Amino acid sequence: MSLQQPKITGIGGVFFKTKDPEATRNWYQKHLGIDVSPWGATFVQDPEKTDKTQWSPFPQDSTYFEPSTKEFMINYRVQNIEGLVAQLKADGVALLDEITSHEYGKFVHLLDLDGTKLDLWEPA
Repeated sequence: MSLQQPKITGIGGVFFKTKDPEATRNWYQKHLGIDVSPWGATFVQDPEKTDKTQWSPFPQDSTYFEPSTKEFMINYRVQNIEGLVAQLKADGVALLDEITSHEYGKFVHLLDLDGTKLDLWEPA
């Protein structure tokens, strides 16, 4: 377990629903110069660090944001995800799943006070 203070360190990504993700990606690329892929775009503030922000349009009928009914989901970059999850549980915050590990980091999901699904990510 990390000895760092459990906390949010930045926005890891912004995900939103749209009727046509491909057309939306193309529009943002053409008009705003965002370098997009089928997964969206990654903004890198400092290549030597994990200061990346992911931007991704999702299909309107995507179920990825459930159980939230919102049209968006914010991914928060965190340090010491295990410590933060322990604090959240102690505060009575209901988590939607357990921490999962992937090659690019650890994730866990919860709902905020307004029922918005939040994605917590600790980069690898």
